[in-house]
Amino acid sequence: MRLRHVIEQEIRDRGPMPFSRYMELCLYHPEFGYYARPVEQFGKAGDFYTSSDVHAVFGRLLARQFQEMWRMLDSPGQVEVVELGPGRGLFAQDVLDWSQKKFPDFFSALHYTLVETSSVLRQRIESTLGGHVAAGKATVIPPEVFESRRVSSSVPTIIFANELFDALPVEIFSDAGELYLDLSEGRIREVWRSPSQDALDYLDRYSVSPTPGGRLEVGLAGQQYAARVAQCLGRGFVVIVDYGYVRQEQVAGRHRGTLMTYRHHSAGSNPYASPGEQDITAHVNFTALADAFESQGLHVSPLVTQSQFLLGIGEENQFADAFEDCKLPQEHAKVALQLKHLVTPAGMGEVFHVLVAAKGLGAKKISSLRGLSFGRDSAPVAG
Repeated sequence: MRLRHVIEQEIRDRGPMPFSRYMELCLYHPEFGYYARPVEQFGKAGDFYTSSDVHAVFGRLLARQFQEMWRMLDSPGQVEVVELGPGRGLFAQDVLDWSQKKFPDFFSALHYTLVETSSVLRQRIESTLGGHVAAGKATVIPPEVFESRRVSSSVPTIIFANELFDALPVEIFSDAGELYLDLSEGRIREVWRSPSQDALDYLDRYSVSPTPGGRLEVGLAGQQYAARVAQCLGRGFVVIVDYGYVRQEQVAGRHRGTLMTYRHHSAGSNPYASPGEQDITAHVNFTALADAFESQGLHVSPLVTQSQFLLGIGEENQFADAFEDCKLPQEHAKVALQLKHLVTPAGMGEVFHVLVAAKGLGAKKISSLRGLSFGRDSAPVAG
């Protein structure tokens, strides 16, 4: 059986399917979903790059930022970093290795928890982090285990997610209503239904009304997940890195109809081609995420670009974290190009944004974080 057959059978059994359910099956079906496939999704051999695929400096800089957050939490004897959607575990490996080498006191207090939906990826992560897992410094768990336990406020926590929220299911709206999928003559076709009140409220508070013939994504699942994540935080930080927008940008006519597919490093716009064999994403509504965190008692800092965030962390030691392993001029030049890709507008620097929220700390203290100190005057507001 293929995923398309699974989708068609569910429509026959339950009636027209919301697009969000279709996207969920395409990405997360336990057997046929995109992230359940025993093939490479990341890096050169896969369909897309993440920042950790570019160079280890991304994880090294975040290790430095996590260490600063730990000190801001009064250097507790125990601290947990929880990574949501960790992929292959490369970022975690970079953070753990660099912390062990450069920040031994922080590393001694650190336990790293990786929360991954795919059982295939959980196995890969355990292989990647073999030594750290064996030593008890890292644990890999499914989302339901994380969400059910409610992190104790006695153990400060840093929750991190890189390119997770863009891969959470979205509803799609047009001026005709909410998108559902039905069957006609044995083929999947789009139909439009009256939207739910929750979706209408979301559009009213965080988005805009669809223009004639246009489409908008509504990230109800992402906002609800953000609220559940916030409930798991007793004291500490949330750091979200992703591509997206704030409501003011949609009001200005930007970031409408952002649903995209990725396969073999080629972008597409047809989510119905080869279900389960291509990535499906939509830009993140940071205004909605900020509201979800604030509703759970977190203070949300102004949004910064990835460029501002990484430059703020790295400027103190002139990005020595990137160049430490370089022995030859050619190696230094190669790393300089990789770093440039992470921080410049032509690369990932201006496409990705960073949302930092915290609980149990004052706003003034949070704003002093190095990652939030670069270009603060020009930072857009998430709310």
